[in-house]
Amino acid sequence: MTRFLDVPSMTRLVRDVGVPRFLSELAQAITDDYLRWSEFDKSARLACHSPVGVIELMPVADAQRFAFKYVNGHPRNTGRGLFTVMAFGVLAEVETGYPLLLSELTLTTALRTAATSALVARKLANPGARRMALIGNGAQSEFQALAFHTLLGIDEIRAFDVDPDATDKLMGNLAAWPALRVIRAASTAEAVRGAHIVTTVTADKALATILRPEMIEPGMHINAVGGDCPGKTELHVDVLRAARVIVEYEAQTRIEGDIQQLAADFPVTELWRVLSGLAVGREHADQVTVFDSVGFALEDYSALRYVYELALERGIGEDVALVPPGTSPKDLFGQIASPKASASRDTLATVLGFCRDKRGLVSSVDEV
Repeated sequence: MTRFLDVPSMTRLVRDVGVPRFLSELAQAITDDYLRWSEFDKSARLACHSPVGVIELMPVADAQRFAFKYVNGHPRNTGRGLFTVMAFGVLAEVETGYPLLLSELTLTTALRTAATSALVARKLANPGARRMALIGNGAQSEFQALAFHTLLGIDEIRAFDVDPDATDKLMGNLAAWPALRVIRAASTAEAVRGAHIVTTVTADKALATILRPEMIEPGMHINAVGGDCPGKTELHVDVLRAARVIVEYEAQTRIEGDIQQLAADFPVTELWRVLSGLAVGREHADQVTVFDSVGFALEDYSALRYVYELALERGIGEDVALVPPGTSPKDLFGQIASPKASASRDTLATVLGFCRDKRGLVSSVDEV
């Protein structure tokens, strides 16, 4: 059987563990897997683009487990009462191909994206960073705020969105964390002024310039999350040219990230090298650092692995027959035989099995 986690099950799992602990443990799982970088079979995601959005498949595997995620990005969906980003994923055994887990990944993607952002900032932001500008206050924003609060000690968020209702929503949801102060800003420039970290998580599928060079101050760390497909950016190209840029998987980020605006030989550093100590993160206190985050399949592998272990440990989710049982692997057609015929055959097989055990008269149904 395959463990199935739908949205109610995942909600129960996160609440059961608690958001801060979930984010912390997920960040550690992601770190552990990035430290095994050479063990993974990696590729850029497969994307199907349309004028209104994108649908993607994201596969990755090591010697034991294979994982993939289905995910979309449709910025106009909110006008139809639908989420911009929706996802589900599978974790399977490499040895047999057997699916171990089928899980929602809409909630989980928001959590793993925020956990990844924060674990990278621990390597790139200046020590003592406490103020973060949060540009874009949509579905991902609370997760980012809480990850930085939990993992870095950020205690002040300066929030801006072109939709005031989105900021109202953010402030209402984060009111349950009184140690995290949220201040509404009137513009991106006002939110960014004096911030130690700037997180951009906007949704429009456009070559946008959310951050311009004149907004950037020495020592800032920029967590650029929203630019994640061809033709979609958030940073002015000169912001990138003046910064040290860290990416997840260069082959993918060159196509989808903010660095799509730059020449192919513009130097970037892959995250696994920083986490493993093969490359430094921040080189000096005044340096501007950028995490050009597009989301990579390895992070989904980590998330699926983590929630699978939690679900089994806590008895959350249900087991479903996603593939036929292995009792008669050469008889696939038997799965769709008429119920009456199947019942008769099963009954006869039981009787014949009894006869064979007792008297050795027949060896199979086909002998009758």
